[in-house]
Amino acid sequence: MLFQSITFLYYFLPITLLAYFLVPEKGKNAVLMAASFFFYSWGEPRYWPVMLLTLFVGYLGGKVLEKNGGRGLWVLVSITLGSLVWFRYGASSIPLGISFYTFQIISYLADVKRKDIPAERSLLRFSTYVMMFPQLVAGPIVRYSSIAEEMKCRSVSSRAVAEGGCRFAIGLAKKVLFADGFGELVAYLAKGDRMGLVESWVMAIAFTFQIYYDFSAYSDMAIGLGKIMGFTFPENFNHPLWAKSITDFWRRWHMTLGTWFRDYVYIPLGGNRGSTSRFIGNVMVVWLLSGLWHGATMNFALWGLYFGVFLILEKLTKPHLPPCLRGRIGRGIGHIYTVLIVVISFVLFRQGDMEVVWENLQSMAGIHGFGLEDAEVVYEINNYGLLLLFGAVGATPLVKKLGIAAKERPKSELGLLGVNVEITVILLIISTAFIIGSSAQPFLYFRF
Repeated sequence: MLFQSITFLYYFLPITLLAYFLVPEKGKNAVLMAASFFFYSWGEPRYWPVMLLTLFVGYLGGKVLEKNGGRGLWVLVSITLGSLVWFRYGASSIPLGISFYTFQIISYLADVKRKDIPAERSLLRFSTYVMMFPQLVAGPIVRYSSIAEEMKCRSVSSRAVAEGGCRFAIGLAKKVLFADGFGELVAYLAKGDRMGLVESWVMAIAFTFQIYYDFSAYSDMAIGLGKIMGFTFPENFNHPLWAKSITDFWRRWHMTLGTWFRDYVYIPLGGNRGSTSRFIGNVMVVWLLSGLWHGATMNFALWGLYFGVFLILEKLTKPHLPPCLRGRIGRGIGHIYTVLIVVISFVLFRQGDMEVVWENLQSMAGIHGFGLEDAEVVYEINNYGLLLLFGAVGATPLVKKLGIAAKERPKSELGLLGVNVEITVILLIISTAFIIGSSAQPFLYFRF
């Protein structure tokens, strides 16, 4: 069931929230669990045994680790990862959300082993954490330690509901107005014959915007739904296309995945402690795994290693940069360099056929000519020109600053509530009109 579908927006979600707010505090987890069961069954009923097996391994494993002083973690992690590895690399299809809920369970087991959190005694609370429908399919990756208290007791204010609804509506608009529009442009250009310089760069930029708006939209919607229900989910994006370096980019893009690999892979491997060669090896291992987490084909492995190389180069060269590259000019140059590296990376990310990737990169280098020889292609690119412009502006912090300024205007709590409700209603109406007028496109990260 897609968040941006009429079924979800006007049937499933209203019924779920009505039941959720009508039941007493003790019954809210049960309602959320039942709704999540229905939500997942709607799209992936045949994979319920996979999720249940992973869930029980995590629940029982936490108790075993606590009782045995942390011994047996690697056995439990191997079992938990087993289903992910099988479906990722050995099966013809992959269950929705398996990459995300598998990593959540591994982080829970590791935290219990470290004694950062006690093992959860309630099967209902643990199951609700794993299966919670707002972030089940595409994150953000929520650690149990961050919501353990909210799983036991949470309160919801009218302000939180209004702010959560507004955040959800913003995510919905980003998906149907921006991400899907960029997806249409990418699909159109990809159908053409050999592209020239301009078409190849337009397609690469459009896909970068598509995946940014698509994934950040899902995160916004998940965080908003969580807030409506009394949960505080971690932020997952912070204007990554505004970054001044690749290091900065990965502090802003898919932040929960980055911190997961840092805390559960990179630091246990030794991090940047020890020799330079050890540091380089640790970084490359982490980024190879990060690439393979996204998919089993060669392009994902190369995509991860590609970023690993740039992160290593930045780390090793930063102390030796001349003073002129450390001020405003350096930040400007760093921003241009970062955007170019990121746009090129998503050419590799998008396409599993390495021959097509190579041809696209050649086109971007101008080897196949300047392009714009087909009048129909020129017409289509012009049609999407305004969307590309809005996409570029929307990727900066400007829109967020304007939103904050608008919410600071009201002098009362009631006025602030009204602003959030107005934004929510307007965006919901506009988004619904787009949804009715076009076919719903799944989120890109459903594939991962």
